[in-house]
Amino acid sequence: MSFKKLICLLLSLALALGLALPALAEGGALEGKLVILHTNDVHGRAVSANGVWGYAAITQVKKDLEAQGAQVLLLDAGDASQGTPLVNLDYGKTAFEFMNAAGYDAMAPGNHELDWGIDNLLQNAELANFPILAANITDKISGELKFKDHVIFEKGDFKVGVFGLDTPEAMTKTHPDKVRGITFAAGEELYACAQAQVDALKEAGCNLIVCVGHLGVDDESTGNRSIDVIANTTGIDLFIDGHSHTVIDGGKEVESKTEGVKTLLVSTGEYFGNIGYVVFDGEKLTAKLWKCDSNILSDMYKPCDAEVAAVVNGRNEAVEAQLSAAFAKTEVDLDGNKAPGVRTQETNLGDFAADAILWSAQQAMGEQVVAALTNGGGIRASIKAGDITMKDMKTIFPFGNQVSVLTVTGAELLEALEAATFSTPDAIGAFPQVAGIVFTIDTTVPFEQGEQYPDSTYFAPKNPGARVTIETVGGQAFDKDALYTIATNDFTAAGGDTYYAFKYANATAGYKTGVALEDALVNYVQQVLGGVVGQQYAQPQGRITIK
Repeated sequence: MSFKKLICLLLSLALALGLALPALAEGGALEGKLVILHTNDVHGRAVSANGVWGYAAITQVKKDLEAQGAQVLLLDAGDASQGTPLVNLDYGKTAFEFMNAAGYDAMAPGNHELDWGIDNLLQNAELANFPILAANITDKISGELKFKDHVIFEKGDFKVGVFGLDTPEAMTKTHPDKVRGITFAAGEELYACAQAQVDALKEAGCNLIVCVGHLGVDDESTGNRSIDVIANTTGIDLFIDGHSHTVIDGGKEVESKTEGVKTLLVSTGEYFGNIGYVVFDGEKLTAKLWKCDSNILSDMYKPCDAEVAAVVNGRNEAVEAQLSAAFAKTEVDLDGNKAPGVRTQETNLGDFAADAILWSAQQAMGEQVVAALTNGGGIRASIKAGDITMKDMKTIFPFGNQVSVLTVTGAELLEALEAATFSTPDAIGAFPQVAGIVFTIDTTVPFEQGEQYPDSTYFAPKNPGARVTIETVGGQAFDKDALYTIATNDFTAAGGDTYYAFKYANATAGYKTGVALEDALVNYVQQVLGGVVGQQYAQPQGRITIK
């Protein structure tokens, strides 16, 4: 019996002896009340462990609340099925199996649910024992909804209407080829969509209306954020948010379109570090976060449902065994943090990854490939000094992308770099990690928006070169009229994130090498570095200067 299974067995015994979770309502009275448990941006952190609740723990939480007399709904605001090899190896199927086991009632899809394509998500939706809700995703040709728009739950005396929204940023934060054929209502259309859902649910007699939305509150999402939807609608009682990984402890009241009418906005953060819960007594909503270190037991010894733990842990042990063999080592810590990190500045891991992509492309296409670029948001983890395993590689590059090669003009490259750093020094997933390119970003110059890119929430720079100066490409002085053959990943090549400037060049003459990003790193370490990432990557190598 594994250590984690033994813990769960002991905890089940402890709970049977009365060591139950503390009551969540004032005075301990949950009888006749509604409790909404919510999660968001779990990103594959399924195993109950130190600092991570996991699905076995939230299952037990739900059971304990029901034992205290509560009516319980369990909802998720997206990005459950991408982020670790545990859920990535079968393209998210495992995440939905875990959520089935935990007893989820509904979810909104996140942009990362679409990383393997709309057809894959529709297949996973067929496996789910709960509805996936997205009122703003429609078929481009027929105009029909791709998913159910809302669902009504009758829980005791409560009639709860729940509708879902997904971020329009999925058009570019997912590989554009993966969302071909679907469209996302955005801006004013998004607000109208949400209001129509509210009106329909009110007409159906719901006495609580909940939006489960993967929209977030980041500035870069302005116009399509949860707070924008709330400010332009009336009647959403509770908005359960995701996407920006924001922690909102106790909820936040946000003014709606109608003066004096407010919506309670809640979000748990990320990676199952918190469980959100909202208590509704028929008149008032009360929200809190149940933090991983604040339960009645200690941080490591969380209560967990033994049956769900067996499902999750069994699958995790199989994946660990498959990917745990070391193939190389690193003498230095490699920085894959978000901010400060790969989304704000050059890092040593960014240099290492870009070097590997460039080398891999040159093996396939020859020395004509003079530079490489990969988006910082595609790098999802750091590596500590020590052994490197395939699990590390698949955690760093979990999206199944491959090395692509395309030829762009200097002007197109400059536009791409300017667009990809429009928010710098604020973090952005598009931030370029490069090899064979030396450039400077002047953050004292404000970014001026040009026209909005088609099928995107991003804008072209009005004056490419205003903030970004490229010194050299491939060791030669930059020339905006020159042609440069560069390597990147197939996501940015297809115009993902802010890289619309690459889209035409890729569509007309781009070439996919067939080499996965993680395999490019593996081959580079073994064949070029002799199995050791050494002191040459101790620090960033001065390719990007930020003023």
